[in-house]
Amino acid sequence: MRKLLLLSILCPVVAFSQQRFHVTLFGGLSNYAGDLQDHQFTLQQSNFAFGAGLKYDLTPNFALRVAFTHGSIEGDDKKSKDAALRARNLSFFSKINEGSLLLEYTLLNLEERRFSPFIYGGLTVFHFNPYAYDSLGNKVFLKPLSTEGQGIDPDRKPYKLTQFAIPVGFGVKFRISDNTVLAYEVSVRKTLTDYLDDVSSTYFDKTELAAARGLKAVEMAYRGGEVKGGNTTYPDGGSIRGGSKYKDWYYFTGFTLYIGLGSGNGGGSPFGHTRGGRNQLGCPKVL
Repeated sequence: MRKLLLLSILCPVVAFSQQRFHVTLFGGLSNYAGDLQDHQFTLQQSNFAFGAGLKYDLTPNFALRVAFTHGSIEGDDKKSKDAALRARNLSFFSKINEGSLLLEYTLLNLEERRFSPFIYGGLTVFHFNPYAYDSLGNKVFLKPLSTEGQGIDPDRKPYKLTQFAIPVGFGVKFRISDNTVLAYEVSVRKTLTDYLDDVSSTYFDKTELAAARGLKAVEMAYRGGEVKGGNTTYPDGGSIRGGSKYKDWYYFTGFTLYIGLGSGNGGGSPFGHTRGGRNQLGCPKVL
């Protein structure tokens, strides 16, 4: 009797808490929008991205998600359709590592429907570190070079490599089993920096840059001389290098798999809807 009484108390509590949790697994592509990319949204110059996290159901429609995502972004003037940008000949690569706290809204109750649109938003903390390859193929990190005079000119502050971003995502979910949902999503990150690609405003004076950061900084700040028939003359200080009007973005596209914890094999819903009888814990329906 004591064991039976204990089961009658613990089973609903444990089942309720487990069925609200889901493991999330993401796989897809990452890209960015900025000074070295012709398009605001494109699959060109994309890279593979992946991530994992947890989702906690607040109601049948609202949920909290925490997630870690890793991706890579890049841009290259050689791939631009603009002849002036191809002549500038700048390029960059960067890994993106981010952690996100998201509030997700699913339009339809997936305990009753097979598919539903969804959206989410929240807060992201991400780390990036742009680099490029010099004419000899050596990997060169760009921030220490202050290619636009950041940290040399008092009016140009160095950018931080770890920053906040505002994530917004949307997509469609499909229930494929009692405790498994597959979603296709597109999610963008509005950053507070214009230096994901190390390009923002104007060229810094060549002589001052060389004196403060060395000739390698001058070499990586303007690379037109590496292009066949390109202009080998370093642009005047103050001439346009990039567009500072808009901040950079990065984004992910791909599939997310939600795997419910403790709700498979016909497990019931914590919100009063059931997709079967006995749950995974082996608890009886009626004690």
